[in-house]
Amino acid sequence: MKSEPKKEKAAGLRLHNLRPRPGARHRVKRLGCGESSGHGKTSGKGHKGQKARSGGSLRLGFEGGQMPLIRRLPKRGFNNAAFHKRYAIVNLSELADFKSGSVVNEESLRAAKLVRGNFHGIKILGDGELKHELTIQAEKVSASAREKIEKAGGTIAAPEAKIGNGTTQSETSEKPDAPKAAKEPGPKKARPQKKTARK
Repeated sequence: MKSEPKKEKAAGLRLHNLRPRPGARHRVKRLGCGESSGHGKTSGKGHKGQKARSGGSLRLGFEGGQMPLIRRLPKRGFNNAAFHKRYAIVNLSELADFKSGSVVNEESLRAAKLVRGNFHGIKILGDGELKHELTIQAEKVSASAREKIEKAGGTIAAPEAKIGNGTTQSETSEKPDAPKAAKEPGPKKARPQKKTARK
C-alpha cells in the first residue's frame, strides 16, 4: 500500500512565517551605470535644470516663487502652539559633576552649560545614577528620578519664583526695605460750603 502524503495544517500568521507582500520589496535602483543600465544616461534626472544638479533640491512646499498653498489657505480654529510650554531636559547622569550638598537650579545648570536657550522650566529625568546628595530645584521631576534622588539622600525643592526684572523672590526679601517717613496728621481744612440761591 502506498502511504498517503501527510496534509499540512493551514497555520495562520505566526512570527516565524511573516513575509512581506509580493511586490512590496524590490532591489535598489542603481543609478549612474551608463546607458545600458535601463535608466538612461541621465539616471532619471532629466536634462539640466536645478533638480538635475548635484545637491540641487527644492524645499518642501516650494512652488517656484509663487505664493505657496499653505499661505493661500485661510487659517481657522485653535492652535496650541502659542501656549505650548517647553521644558529643558536634564538627566541624572549629567548631575554627577556637581559636588555633594550643592544646589542644582537653573543658574547652576546654565553655568555648567547643561541647559541653554529659553524655556518654561526644567524637567529632571531618571536616566543614570546619582551617588551623592543634591538639593534640586526644578519645575518637574519624573518618578524614577525622584526615587533615585531621595535614595541618594538628596531633596527636591520648588524653584524660587522669578520677578519680571530677573531677580528671584528671595533676593528681594533679603534686602531691607527703606524706612518710610510717617506722615503726621495735620489740621484738616474746612471745605467751603456752596450756597444755593433760593428762588
